[in-house]
Amino acid sequence: MATWGEFVAQAPRVSEIFVRRHAATGGLCLLGTLRSDGYPRISPIEPRIVEEHMWISGMPNTFKLLDLGRDPRFTLHTATVDPRVNDGDAKVWGEVRDIQDAELQRRYADVLYAEAGIDIRGRPFDHLYAADLHGAASVEVDSGHLDITIWKPGEPERVVRKH
Repeated sequence: MATWGEFVAQAPRVSEIFVRRHAATGGLCLLGTLRSDGYPRISPIEPRIVEEHMWISGMPNTFKLLDLGRDPRFTLHTATVDPRVNDGDAKVWGEVRDIQDAELQRRYADVLYAEAGIDIRGRPFDHLYAADLHGAASVEVDSGHLDITIWKPGEPERVVRKH
């Protein structure tokens, strides 16, 4: 597993595409979780990078957060709107940990307010999930071929080219 900071250091190509696509959609991503009946669920979410970690949080008692509380595995995909993927896209996957640290939650709330104007400062958090990454991948279209870059913690990025 790797933190966001470790991911960025180990996978510069995939992380650059993720960050670029995340920013291009105003921070919107698609979160994949597992429902209580075992079927997959996909939900919009705006993960935040704060203090070298990716954080997944949201309104209390939403199904996506209840899913993560029951089964911490997730996948997170940048919101893709171009079927030709000319700007690339990326995804990460792993597990979340619920961090119940009041001081960290306070700092996170300050960042959320500064970046998005959402004011949850001074309120208790039900959940603040830190994402531990098990892997990532990106795609880029370049001169008529598709480059798929794959990363796993502790390994260098590997590019697979499809013609």
